[in-house]
Formats: sequence, C-alpha cells, structure tokens
Amino acid sequence: MRALISVLASCVILLQGCVPRSEKEGRRVLAISVGNQTSLMRNFNPLLTSGSAREFTNGAIYEPLFVYNRMKGEFIPWLATAYAWEGEDFRRLRMTIRDTVLWSDGQPLRAQDVVFTFQLLKKFPALDAGGVWSFLSDVESSGSRDVVFSMQRTYTPGLATLANQTIVPEHIWSRIPDPVQFANPDPVGTGPFTEVRLFEDQVFELGRNPRYWQKGKPSIEGLRFPAFSSNDQANLALLHGEVDLAGNFMPAVDRVFVQKDPQHHHYWFPLVGPMIFLYLNTQDEPFQSVSMRKAISMGIDRERIADVAMYRYTEPPHASGLTDAYKRWRKDPAPEQKQWLDYHPNAAIEILEKEGWKKDRDGKRRNAAGQLLTLEITVVNGWSDWVRAAQIIATQLQELGIDAKVKARDFGSWFEGLQKGQFQGSISWSSESTDPYGFYRWIMDARTVKAKDELAPGNWHRYADAQATKLLEEWERTVDAARQREISYELQDIFMSEAPAIPLFPAPAWGLYNSAYFEGFPTAENPYAALSPNFRPEILLLLNEVKPRQRGY
Repeated sequence: MRALISVLASCVILLQGCVPRSEKEGRRVLAISVGNQTSLMRNFNPLLTSGSAREFTNGAIYEPLFVYNRMKGEFIPWLATAYAWEGEDFRRLRMTIRDTVLWSDGQPLRAQDVVFTFQLLKKFPALDAGGVWSFLSDVESSGSRDVVFSMQRTYTPGLATLANQTIVPEHIWSRIPDPVQFANPDPVGTGPFTEVRLFEDQVFELGRNPRYWQKGKPSIEGLRFPAFSSNDQANLALLHGEVDLAGNFMPAVDRVFVQKDPQHHHYWFPLVGPMIFLYLNTQDEPFQSVSMRKAISMGIDRERIADVAMYRYTEPPHASGLTDAYKRWRKDPAPEQKQWLDYHPNAAIEILEKEGWKKDRDGKRRNAAGQLLTLEITVVNGWSDWVRAAQIIATQLQELGIDAKVKARDFGSWFEGLQKGQFQGSISWSSESTDPYGFYRWIMDARTVKAKDELAPGNWHRYADAQATKLLEEWERTVDAARQREISYELQDIFMSEAPAIPLFPAPAWGLYNSAYFEGFPTAENPYAALSPNFRPEILLLLNEVKPRQRGY
C-alpha cells in the first residue's frame, strides 16, 4: 500500500503543471471518472449490448420508463407515470407514458416511440440485452398515452426489465438501416444532457438539454468525461481537483483522499453493489459435492479478506448471499445456517477427511485413487482487490492441504472462460436485480444452466436445484408481495443448505466526490440515491439534484 500511495503522491507532482488555470476556477461542468480506458470512441448507441457506448449514454442522454432506486428499493416513475397488471393471470402490463416530454430536437415523446423501441429489439435480437422477447408476445399502443405489453406466459419479474428499457425516438431510428452497427454520433434523447459539445480521444463533454422535461433541472451546465488508463490516474485527478465525482477503488481513502482536504473531499461506499463470489464449477468433481463446497468455504477467513484485500471497505457476507441492496428481503438465519460462512479450518479438515481426501507425506491431500486435490482460482489481472483476495484464499486452502493456486488473466480471457464454464474456481460478481428473484435465478435455476463451452450470461458455476427452480417459477406467476417474501425465505434456506456458490464479501458501491465546486451529492446522512457513478440509468437521480455552489467555497 505504501508503494501505491507513493505512486499517487508522485503523480500529483507530475500533473500539477497540466491543470488549466481556467478549470481551477469556479466551474459549472461536472467532471466524472468512470472505468479505465486509454482512448474514447464516439458511440452513443444506447441499445448496444457490447458495452461500447460512451459513459452515461443511458442516463444522461437516454432515459428508461422507470428508474429503480436501489437505496430505497423502489421504482420511480420516469418516462412512464404508472403501470398496472391486467387479467386474472397477469399476462398484460399497461404503462402510461408521460405527456410532457420532448426529445432534444423538439419532437414530442409518444407512446408509439415506446412501441417502436421494443419492436426494434424484436427485429434485431442483438439489441435485446434484457431478453424481453423471451417472455413478450406483443406490444402495442392504446390510445395516445398507454402502451400494453402482452406476455407469452405469466412473468411478473418482466416488469423490472421492461421498466429499465431505454427508449429511442422512432422519427430518428426508423431511418437507420442497421441499428446494431449504428454509432449514433449525434444523439437525440430525452435526458438532461443530450448535446455533444466536445469529443476528443481523451475527453468528451455533454451539454444540458434545453428542452428537458423536468422544469428547472438540471442545475449543472454539462458533464465532462476525461479518459484514464488506470485507477491510479483517475485517483490522481480526483486528488488534484480535476474530477468532481468518481467511482474508483482507492486504497486508504481516509488518509490518501479525505485528509488532504477534509472540507471538500468525501466518499460513501454503501454495500449495495453485487455480491462477490468464489464460484466453484459444480459440474466437475469434487465440487459437485455440497460437503466439499462447504469445506472450501469454511477454510476461508473472510475477516482477513475484508481487512487486507478490501481495506475494511466491506465486511463478511450475510449467510443468504444477499447484499444490503436486498436488506428488506433478508431473513434471520439460524446459527447452524451461518456456520458454513464462518472460518472453521478444523471443521473443514474434518469434512475433507470424511470425503476421503487424506494428507500424503508431503502434506497434500489425495483421494483413494491418488488424485491430488487441486483448486485453480482464476481472477482478472490488475483488479488488485480481487487478486489479493484470491491470494489469501489460496494460502489458507494450502494450509488445509489443498493444492490451491491463483491464475490471473486479462479481462477478455477471464470472462470468456467464466461464461463457458472453463474454470475450476473463479472470483466474480452476482447478477444485480431489484429483488431476490433475479439474484437467485442466476445462482440456482435449472433453466439458466448452459452446457460447458457454451456462453452463459450467468450461472457460470452451472448449478441447478429442482426445488429452487419450482419456487422461482411460482414467483413469476404472482404479484402477491407477501407470497414473494415467503418464497424469498425459502430460497434463502436452500441457498444456505446447498451452498451453490461461496459468498466472499458484498461489493461497495464506490463513490467519491469533491465538493469544492458542486453540492447536493447523496451521502450516508442524505441517501436519496447511490453516490456511485457506476449505476446507470440510476445516476439520473444524482444528476438532477447536484448543483454548482452559489457562493465561494
């Protein structure tokens, strides 16, 4: 850590001369750091599933029908003002579209724009990131303001997917012959920042939409996105006041960042990001065995991971695997349900012995056939917190006699191997959703299991549980909140009993800001939204509240 902090300090000195004086003085353009990249491509296509569209295309430029606020666990009406399920079997969903919204070119938003957007996803499946046409049978306008979604079957979780869909204008996109390849360099949207005022290899700026439908908002004139090739560079810019809002991991944040300027430097890392798991490939021996998965889990000291790898920004997980984003859904587990997540090396050894894995003369565990007990843990090269967590796990499992190793790969290679099930163990995130249905679906649902070597969007560990699948199917057919809660509890019981994946820690929602030029950021004391700029389109809630400081600083 000392070396890293030293690098940051050195970088500050090097870059101090690069700061334009005009930008040091009061400014009304919010500078934001998200992700790492060396150069920028002008692409504002909000429908791409590849992730190649520029930051905040979804959120600043284009908007969804509803915004889900993870801090409050509620849908906020946005381009749609209301929804209602229809029919005894809930196979029709009606949404009412807001009637005061203009596109940034002055054309009104119509219900037909919503219908057109969903038909576009049907015509070009490569754009259907949420897989809406796996459960939709039709979408049509009803009157001037309503849109009616018809389902192939009762599927109430579809509400979250439909509500989150970004809407594009028909009068623009109907003229695009191939929207999959369309870079959309001059976007027309309904969001608060739609004008591309500057675009260069290393920075771009979005200007305020003068026709924005929320009167008097936004208060800031624009957004500025500099490119940084590493967290160190992004953190340096934040330290030096060149960035106002960032979503980066920063080591020793109190000492490195806050103490440098306690009046203006702030952070908030609520544990509402995804759960970080150690996934064991459950289709390969010996991790088909729940006992073996629990033995591995009990050989891991999560307190040490939280201390050493995560700088105490996080904590050991809830036994259900659900993060604070699902806090209202969590049940109180019985003591015996939590034991598999506690550090119990002696209990782990007892299980390994019982499963037939005995130590040889070299202290390595082998089964009766002489097979060595191995575990290779793949992780993304350069993701220092995850790499360090994997190293801690490997060391602790080696102490049990397991031949555990860490293999760091570049992101592309790691992710492809994860999606194809080509791993023995791997550290990765959980699926994010609005409720435990989406979380457990990608952990235990038999319908999400893909064959090895076939790309899978989730359930990378290839685990299926018949009872969990049955419960998830029942959840899809009900809008009864009380029954959904009961199902959630039953799913948590199965998760804690079967240990389909091993929770390590809830990921913090990284959010740091400099209040020298702007105010109104969400905080732990005023948690109206998440602070992290990594959540889109949820970032809309922040963009409409933050404003320039009116007087000095």
